[in-house]
Amino acid sequence: MTKIYTLDVKENENGDAIIEFPEDVMAQAGWNEGDNIQWTDNKDGSWTLTKIEPVADTEKEWVLVECISTFRHRYMVQVPEGKAEWALDTVVMEDANEFSQLHLGETIVSHRVVTEDEALAICDEDNDYCSSWPDEKKMEVLFTTYPLNTRCNDD
Repeated sequence: MTKIYTLDVKENENGDAIIEFPEDVMAQAGWNEGDNIQWTDNKDGSWTLTKIEPVADTEKEWVLVECISTFRHRYMVQVPEGKAEWALDTVVMEDANEFSQLHLGETIVSHRVVTEDEALAICDEDNDYCSSWPDEKKMEVLFTTYPLNTRCNDD
């Protein structure tokens, strides 16, 4: 016999959305509080939830991914009649106010495996404002760890 549950989405003290699963569902699925769960959209109004098995630190590596982020910017520039090219100069000289922008996506240009020490050195080079932070703080704030528990994965 299949049981159907309707569960409310609640908000925790940090403002994060949470769903509390009944104990019998947790036991049947083999889940424990604190487990990382992957959410897969079945594209039919339902979701498949799968426990992400932990991976030992010895089986993990850091990968530096470099991207180009592309935006479409618009500027609205008033110029004397017949002098439309003046608007182009105004934008190129960065004297125009931005009218709007749209993020068009990211293009990955390279990736490579780095050691943790290399990653921390690159972090300090790229983010000099936090070079005095302890390494643990840099990793907590700026690095993405596996499993990715900061967002839902809908493969």
